[in-house]
Amino acid sequence: MIKAWFISDIHLKNEQESNSEKLLLFLHSLEIGQRQASHLFLVGDIFDLWIHNHSYFIEKFPKIVNAIGVVVKKGIEVHYFEGNHDLYLKKYWQQDVGVKVHEGPEFFNLGSYKVRVEHGDLMNPDDKGYLFLKSVLASKPVKVFAHNIPGALVSWIGERASQASRHYTSHQKSIHEHQVRKYMNQYVKDVYPQAPFDYFVAGHTHHRDVQKIDAEGEEVTAINLGSWFDEPQALLIDDQGHQFITL
Repeated sequence: MIKAWFISDIHLKNEQESNSEKLLLFLHSLEIGQRQASHLFLVGDIFDLWIHNHSYFIEKFPKIVNAIGVVVKKGIEVHYFEGNHDLYLKKYWQQDVGVKVHEGPEFFNLGSYKVRVEHGDLMNPDDKGYLFLKSVLASKPVKVFAHNIPGALVSWIGERASQASRHYTSHQKSIHEHQVRKYMNQYVKDVYPQAPFDYFVAGHTHHRDVQKIDAEGEEVTAINLGSWFDEPQALLIDDQGHQFITL
């Protein structure tokens, strides 16, 4: 039985905000079987900032970390895709919590569907500045530096990252809304020949969207998960197809 859940772009700043409470309720529903689940996909930017295995973040989100760990122990397959706000996750999330961490696109056989999942930050080829920054962040020296940042500096970065995130979100729709569908449509067509798939699932742009795309004569369902700023929703893919569920 396939019951695969997908969430992304929650941008949690602390455990006291309403979206943290909604995420905890959602995770608990998977744990107790209220919502059946075989897979849980965290498709990036779950937190407004999470770097490496710093205790600053672990101590800031203990309930959420514990809830995800319980879901893993229940036998649900959990995958965490690094976004542009949650970086270098393997040291903690994979080794200590048991979540499977991915730095880029991955393919999954979910029932009769082949699904390509990624954060979605590579879809816009015009965002040269971000693509350059991503290549820098992926370099070994930066990863080593991130691992050794003092706690006080991590806290300082976190506060400013939250401010940058709010600024990004407020401008996202006004600047990019007319381009998002075009970027996703073209990106799916470009990557499909590398390894065909039935579903494409991504986040990042904060625009919830579902498209049917003709890729080399085959119909692909492309889904952007949107963000939780407008309305907390999770995507469910099962043997019947797909649907968004309001949380």
